[in-house]
Amino acid sequence: MTDNKFRKREVMARCVPMSTLQTVLSGKWKFLILWYIAINKVQRFGLLLRSLDGITQSTLTKQLRELEDDGFIHREIYKEMPPHVEYTLTELGKSFVPVLTQMMMWSQTHLCAPDYVSPYSEEQIKELLNQ
Repeated sequence: MTDNKFRKREVMARCVPMSTLQTVLSGKWKFLILWYIAINKVQRFGLLLRSLDGITQSTLTKQLRELEDDGFIHREIYKEMPPHVEYTLTELGKSFVPVLTQMMMWSQTHLCAPDYVSPYSEEQIKELLNQ
């Protein structure tokens, strides 16, 4: 393999934070899962499954487990009848909400159609940024 400017140690070291973030949040659905939990504060498995059009139950389970293992979400199991599970953001997950919010706003400005109308009010966005 030929040597190039991107293979130098100092350049590679600068990529570690972004590479780590990409590794932790890789997966087609993780950003949306975090967004729906952030916007709703608490999210049940079934509601997430219905909200994420096209995701399979096994993929949602896998992505939720990975987010839990990485410390972004907390899973609370309620052993009542019928049993259910609720997901909330951890402190680490909450610290990522401003990043998610900025990504959503950037996408809305630069990637969405000009006539796109956000389903989220300005108050909801401000509240997310002030968590």
